[in-house]
Amino acid sequence: MREYDKSNLVGYFGFGSLVNKHTLRTSYIDIIPASLEGFSRHWQARSRTFENPVSLLSIHEDPASTIKGMIVIDLLENLPLVDEREEGYTRHALSKAQVDVKSADELPDNLYVYIANESEEIKDDGALLQSYLDAVMQGFRNEYGNEGVSHFIDTTKGFERSIMLDRDNPLYPRSVTLCDEEIKFFDAEIRRAGVLRI
Repeated sequence: MREYDKSNLVGYFGFGSLVNKHTLRTSYIDIIPASLEGFSRHWQARSRTFENPVSLLSIHEDPASTIKGMIVIDLLENLPLVDEREEGYTRHALSKAQVDVKSADELPDNLYVYIANESEEIKDDGALLQSYLDAVMQGFRNEYGNEGVSHFIDTTKGFERSIMLDRDNPLYPRSVTLCDEEIKFFDAEIRRAGVLRI
């Protein structure tokens, strides 16, 4: 990583689509494997900008759990763009003690994670969005291999819901392209997780 004044840098922990560097839209400095202690991942129904309610990823406090993800090291000046990207999420401060990386020296002083806001208007379970899920799983596979995808599945609550099959016509604005091997593996993993109609 190039030398920067740490006061001009921030880090934010990605536990979903931010794990996939192909979905990032800022001139970020680095992205490094990390684990977040004291949180679990879950699917949460959201209205967002989609025609029907869908479920997107969020996290909740869970002292017994640790989840893998990535820390994105970015310029402080880019933080408003990340806030805009994470519409419907609130940025929360993290301490360095909550984040496990190979070297704590790699981390800026200001660390954050985005947690989804509760939606009062959505009472039922929104469907999963296949194009969003593809981006998330590809990120975990690229960074952690097949075992990383299995870790993501096994540490995420709420997979037992229907899915919108939009892979060929993606609704997710930062969709990714999959190879045949990825498609076969990802579809098998989400069937294992209990996703309906796949």
